[in-house]
Amino acid sequence: MLKRITVCMLLCLITCFADAQEYKIITVVESIVSGGAGRSRMIEMKSDINVDDFTTERTDGKKSDQGDIKRSDAKIDKFAETKMLNFYSLVGINFQNIASNDALISSKINGMVKEGWKLVHVLGGVESDGGKGDNNGIFITRYIFER
Repeated sequence: MLKRITVCMLLCLITCFADAQEYKIITVVESIVSGGAGRSRMIEMKSDINVDDFTTERTDGKKSDQGDIKRSDAKIDKFAETKMLNFYSLVGINFQNIASNDALISSKINGMVKEGWKLVHVLGGVESDGGKGDNNGIFITRYIFER
């Protein structure tokens, strides 16, 4: 009887710790530069970084120790970079490129799901000046997974 209680308690403890979650972000940057001159990529970080190493606190609202932190130290060296196609070609919007990018993104999402990840949120945004003759811009999408 004592053995059963011990095993039961052990299983309960394992279940409690199994609830810990982790998150992963996959970022897709798709160029909206005309003529196919832009660069489109899917980016996945492959190494961890501790946010606390780059965080400071202000106590009086003015004095900051952010000057002691170097931006170059926050850059990671290990990441996966998947080449994608640009939204535009020389003749305008290229729907074949869009469908091809969708296939790449679907492949990535399906692979993540097979690894036990669950897609929980998608965030998208566009950056473009939009002024006269503007030929620059990106469409960025972040896919947030948890497991």
